[in-house]
Amino acid sequence: MGLNPPTPARTPSPDNLRGSLFMVLSMAGFAVEDMLLKAAARSLPLGEVLFIFGLGGLAGFVILTLLRGERVLHPAYLSRAILVRSGFEVTGRLFYALAFVLIPLTTATAILQATPLVVVAGAALFLGERVGWRRWSAIAIGFGGVMLILRPGLAGYDALSLLAVAGMLGFAGRDLATRAAPPVLSHMQLGICGFAMLTLVGAGLALTGANTVWGGMHWPDARVAGLLAGATAFGVVGYYALTVAMRTGDVGVVTPFRYTRLVFALILGVLVFAERPDALTLIGSAVVVGSGVFTLLRGARK
Repeated sequence: MGLNPPTPARTPSPDNLRGSLFMVLSMAGFAVEDMLLKAAARSLPLGEVLFIFGLGGLAGFVILTLLRGERVLHPAYLSRAILVRSGFEVTGRLFYALAFVLIPLTTATAILQATPLVVVAGAALFLGERVGWRRWSAIAIGFGGVMLILRPGLAGYDALSLLAVAGMLGFAGRDLATRAAPPVLSHMQLGICGFAMLTLVGAGLALTGANTVWGGMHWPDARVAGLLAGATAFGVVGYYALTVAMRTGDVGVVTPFRYTRLVFALILGVLVFAERPDALTLIGSAVVVGSGVFTLLRGARK
């Protein structure tokens, strides 16, 4: 009696492997960007930090757009979807920046990981996408993880953590609005929109008043200028790598690697800022990440 030949092991798709590696690179870039901006904000008002960072990122994306032979100024920037997206971009950038400056980087990043859950819920509520009970359950569990991180009413509750929640909701709204953005705009042109709004927000904060955590302008010394230059470089690299990742391989395989950002933030928070996240923060982070990965994989499967 013959034996059936063994089933050959499935090898990972080269595109999936490449897309996943670019996603990890992107998340590492964003984590380092946050760390450098947090360090710079210890010496400069936050408004000035965001203004300089926004200008640097804007210049980077203008150069990338020109290299691709695309228009820097496009009439589609004034479309309703882009204006709505810009409003959410401002909300996300502003409140998340305030969060990672005023609370531990690990906590702010952990709350940010709930963004995909809010995007899925928003797509079901506002865009008519079908979401089954399994994904709704995962979304509810993920929000429970956020509550573990926030711990309202318990010892260790910090109201400033709500800044990270506001930033997360802003980014989720931006991602939802991006789905309705005119397809004639490339990712690079959308990057120009985002950093242009960030520059305006930074300038507005800087002009609100001197001698505050966000107002006023001071000439940065060489160390702080280096931090801002590094944040800009890592931010542009992170955004570009994210674009490559989302255009390479299967979305269901590549997208869950977004959660590596939390790992990088945890490492940087401990090594650079001597942060010591407690058990509830770590458990809540694991719940959010697990729920998000399940939701993304389930959505890709459907």
